[in-house]
Amino acid sequence: MAKISPVEFFRQVRTETNKVTWPTRRETLITTAMVFVMVLVASLFFLAADQVMQFAIRQILSLGH
Repeated sequence: MAKISPVEFFRQVRTETNKVTWPTRRETLITTAMVFVMVLVASLFFLAADQVMQFAIRQILSLGH
């Protein structure tokens, strides 16, 4: 692997950074909102799944009494 100078490295980094398509403010806000909605949906799903499993385990454990 060829070694390049730090100056050349940072020049290449700047060139590559200029090629990046940065999201608009609107795209960022929409994506952030979608993440929050998905977190809410996932947390409700796991809450429901936990409650169902808790109920089932309590029913199974109470059979011996």
